[in-house]
Amino acid sequence: MFVTRKDLSEVLVLHRSPEQGGYWHVVAGGVEPGEAVEEAAARELREETGLVASVTGGLKVVEYAYPLSEEPAHRRSMYDPAVVQVEVTCFRVAAPDEWEPTLDWEHDGHRWCEPDQASSALRWPETARALRELIVDEAS
Repeated sequence: MFVTRKDLSEVLVLHRSPEQGGYWHVVAGGVEPGEAVEEAAARELREETGLVASVTGGLKVVEYAYPLSEEPAHRRSMYDPAVVQVEVTCFRVAAPDEWEPTLDWEHDGHRWCEPDQASSALRWPETARALRELIVDEAS
């Protein structure tokens, strides 16, 4: 999920802790049984940053085309060993201009970036493409 503020001029990127892979990413997570995708996105946003907000967007991408062997063992255990990619739905949400996240245990840092910088910082190329489509192109 792409969290923006200041009229789309800043995008939040989170640094996953070393135990979680140690890379820059956006708010992300899985859908729990019985949960709609939008509900899961709002829940993950609240859990990972403390922000309670409505999500918009809903752009589906196929991500994690890299070998899942690059993920920490506990994350790999969530998937059948034959899985080589995961479908992700990217949303966006506007945060108040001076809001700062309260990070959960999965993250050890954050920064606000211009949309192009945020796109360049992301590990997964399809998520970066979705950011450009949902944020960068609209802000231009």
